[in-house]
Amino acid sequence: MSHFKGKYHDELIANAAYIGTPGKGILAADESTGTIGKRLASISVENIESNRRALRELLFTAPGVLQYLSGVILFEETLYQSTAAGKPFVNVLKEAGVLPGIKVDKGTVELAGTNGETTTQGLDGLGQRCAKYYEAGARFAKWRAVLKIGPNEPSELSIHENAYGLARYAVICQENGLVPIVEPEILVDGPHDIHKCAAVTERVLAACYKALNDHHVLLEGTLLKPNMVTPGSQSAKVSPQVVAEHTVRALQRTVPAAVPAVVFLSGGQSEEEASVNLNAINQVNGKKPWSLSFSFGRALQQSTLKAWGGKEENVKKAQEALLVRAKANSEATLGTYKGNSQLADGASESLHVSNYSY
Repeated sequence: MSHFKGKYHDELIANAAYIGTPGKGILAADESTGTIGKRLASISVENIESNRRALRELLFTAPGVLQYLSGVILFEETLYQSTAAGKPFVNVLKEAGVLPGIKVDKGTVELAGTNGETTTQGLDGLGQRCAKYYEAGARFAKWRAVLKIGPNEPSELSIHENAYGLARYAVICQENGLVPIVEPEILVDGPHDIHKCAAVTERVLAACYKALNDHHVLLEGTLLKPNMVTPGSQSAKVSPQVVAEHTVRALQRTVPAAVPAVVFLSGGQSEEEASVNLNAINQVNGKKPWSLSFSFGRALQQSTLKAWGGKEENVKKAQEALLVRAKANSEATLGTYKGNSQLADGASESLHVSNYSY
């Protein structure tokens, strides 16, 4: 039983439930300065503050898009930025009923004595940072732990370290009014099949909920951001229905019903693949006590970036591309997405990056 009785108790529960509203999901626009630089480089745009701000403004002010979102994860720089007209992004989001979120981890470092496994840094000073972010309007947070599948990976050490890091982060967020998104991402890299991914996902999630329980985290005031259960990147593809069955079963076995929502990461799937798989997950019969939604970065932005190309005259076209993806994923959370035969440039290309790091 959670002993969490902090002053934000009711607010955390309400905000977590709101983010999980069926038909809505999260846009992850929390790319660090380095990562957004890679995105901009892919369309030959310079990585400077004004261009980063312009891209985020394009996303947040796209007509019709925010109705499909309940949250947007921001990078620290973006939390304090405004539109060209001078309106803080936080206000743009809040007025549309979208909660601003914030990435609070400081990236990964190698776990000594392992085969390239990592742990996530950023616990030092996290409480003060969370208080400051809450003050600035953020209402939820994100922390990404990264695990990998190999002959002997993930190791017990890696599973334990990452689970406890996520739990410490979660309780610190809750003490400061932020709903923590618990994100144990198991990378898709490797030749393993879907059964191996399912087994590892179950082990990792079981360890995470044990740690969250040990740290007295209020589960009703958290969200889970897991990978979908898929074959490895060097393994044969399977149908969306097979992905869905394995994914839902892994969650049924490990995720308490107290958790209001599961917001999947796209993990390098193409935009269309991520939407189609999410739709199949929502069509699976059986017990699903959580809403099953999305927290997509690349899988919401790829065709938008391509359409924009950094040019003012393409903003409208880019925003229309974003609307197509946001609506597709909204429908996928309801299990009503029919798939798109007229795919925009970039919507079907794999976004997989080996050993992906922010």
